[in-house]
Amino acid sequence: MKRFHLHLGVPDLAAAIGFYETLFDAPPSVVKDDYAKWMLDDPRINFAISTRGGAAGVDHLGLQTDSAGELADLAGRLKAAGAETFDQAAARCCYAVSDKSWVSDPAGVRWETFFTHGDNATYGEDTAIPEAPAAAAAPKASACCGA
Repeated sequence: MKRFHLHLGVPDLAAAIGFYETLFDAPPSVVKDDYAKWMLDDPRINFAISTRGGAAGVDHLGLQTDSAGELADLAGRLKAAGAETFDQAAARCCYAVSDKSWVSDPAGVRWETFFTHGDNATYGEDTAIPEAPAAAAAPKASACCGA
């Protein structure tokens, strides 16, 4: 089963944590100096916020899979549809180790499909995600989790 993923950039982590704790009626499952994450079942979402990266707002969207096989299926469908993906194995980002397949939709919105299979002690710095031609007007991609 897949879980929707949304990563927001925030200017004030403590204020954002307080707001989202109230909204979700739950504390984050992960809290770091620059990052917080909720793994919610209702709604089924991996919701992350961080002070890293560019402007406040939506950083990227994604689908988290429960297995490497589900990730391979998603990446295969994207490639079959003609999308150019940027694949990463054992990417160290967002305090986790994940295999990923990144893509930009036709409007230039960055999507991350991923399977997390470990923890990482630091936020991590992935390889920079190349900018898709359709995203020429979008913000430049940055290291880790795309921007």
